[in-house]
Amino acid sequence: MGASQSTPRITAQDRAILDLKLQRDKLKQYQKRIQVILDREHEIAKQQLAAGHKDRALVTLRKRKYQEGLLVKTDGQLESLEQLVSTIEFSLVEVSVLHGLKQGNDVLKEIHKELNVESVEKLLEETAEAREYQREIDSMLTNSLSLDEEDAVQAELKALQQETLRVQGTMEIPLSLPDAPTTEPIPSEEGESLLIR
Repeated sequence: MGASQSTPRITAQDRAILDLKLQRDKLKQYQKRIQVILDREHEIAKQQLAAGHKDRALVTLRKRKYQEGLLVKTDGQLESLEQLVSTIEFSLVEVSVLHGLKQGNDVLKEIHKELNVESVEKLLEETAEAREYQREIDSMLTNSLSLDEEDAVQAELKALQQETLRVQGTMEIPLSLPDAPTTEPIPSEEGESLLIR
């Protein structure tokens, strides 16, 4: 029962992205080391100047300037790596979307093979014929009854309705409603309306 579990497959693209990210991390570590060296050389230059060794302070500041140049180059390389990683990751997303679109297009083509214009027209014609046939049957049934027969069917329907109401325990009682007024109401001074009789 499921003795072998599937392990995620690592593609060449995944390996390339991993390598680039590892290089990025190494560059960040290198930047930190350079920053430590810059801070240390700044302190050394201050100490040499305080001790009166101007030439040694100048050499230390030149070393510091060189390290600053390396830091700027490292920043450029780091930015290039991060752009490359982003470009690769976005390209992978594009490839995935493209693959999805291709699959969707293939499915749509298969559906279109099943629903060609001729089969749809044939189906619509068959449906129209079936409706016309049903109309003919309905017409024959409604026209075949005479007036006496129609009255008998209506009376039988009414009897069935009354019987159903009796079975349910309620008998249909005709309601008598009051007649609607036939005159316009006249508003009084107090805001009430009065009827003209």
